[in-house]
Amino acid sequence: MAQEYSSRRSVLAVPGSSPRFLAKARGLAADEVFFDLEDAVAPAAKAQARQNVIAALNEGGWDGRVVAVRINDAGTRWAYRDVAEVVTAAGHGLAAIVLPKVTDPAHIAWLDVTLSQIEQDTGGEVGRIGIEAQIEDARGLANVDAIAAASPRLRALVFGPADFMASLGMRSLQVGAQPAGYAGSDAYHYPLLRILVAARSQGLAAIDGPYLAIGDLAGLRTAAVSAAALGYDGKWVLHPGQIDVVNEAFSPSQDDYERAELILDAYEYYTTVEHRGAVMLGDEMIDEASRKLAMVAAAKGRAAGLTRSLRFEPPVSTGRPPGQPTSAHVSRAHPTR
Repeated sequence: MAQEYSSRRSVLAVPGSSPRFLAKARGLAADEVFFDLEDAVAPAAKAQARQNVIAALNEGGWDGRVVAVRINDAGTRWAYRDVAEVVTAAGHGLAAIVLPKVTDPAHIAWLDVTLSQIEQDTGGEVGRIGIEAQIEDARGLANVDAIAAASPRLRALVFGPADFMASLGMRSLQVGAQPAGYAGSDAYHYPLLRILVAARSQGLAAIDGPYLAIGDLAGLRTAAVSAAALGYDGKWVLHPGQIDVVNEAFSPSQDDYERAELILDAYEYYTTVEHRGAVMLGDEMIDEASRKLAMVAAAKGRAAGLTRSLRFEPPVSTGRPPGQPTSAHVSRAHPTR
């Protein structure tokens, strides 16, 4: 990924209208917390919700997590005040703004310019606050490549399944369920993959939407594992009880994490010390492509709190001519990271 990796395995939605839920979220193990000013807040409660969110941001206590605010979509009468009031009063505590119902890159451009104006006015670092764009309907999916490239502030693309289903006219009232009569294997594979490709083309994270059946942890696990296998970085959660299941699904296994760290160590040694472009690590040839894959797995493992029990040992010189692969060595050691 082009940007420094921030773990977003579990992304917890917290209604901005509830001070109790805002306070409770501080003690939860979600990688990202976003305070919702959109769908979770009734129109008459939106002004007060902004003040609740500002207070929660200014009180702090969110260390180690990505903290965001989901504003109302760019076409509503609330969006401008969401950005202006929250960022002006508490922008220092924000990592990102979640922009829902993005259908056109112009929506991203509007938010980018607005944030820059506020950052200049308040003395903040211009460009520091990121944007996470929700793709929630047919038009947004059709424009997703342009949306993904619309601003250097973009950090992630997020799939919004409920509005997406409605925009296509799917025959289902259960969010994420296969439409009645659909003969294919997965009606959501195309939008998920389409969003993932657009995100990765710009070095962005890709986040799956929520699983609304709160009590169905088995179904949640199946959905999360499937999205993780496809390459997604994380998934929205709506309830504290969903966090552990999602964190586990989007964490690499211990074996994969160990292997990724060894690949990075071996590749670093052979390219910088011995100036070789390829090396055998066990029975596998590793090269630059291997390093790129290992970077993502290692970053996810570190974010998940995994520790190493293996370390790379540079081999004794073999006298091989430059360009010939050599075998790396691995030894067991106390955790080093």
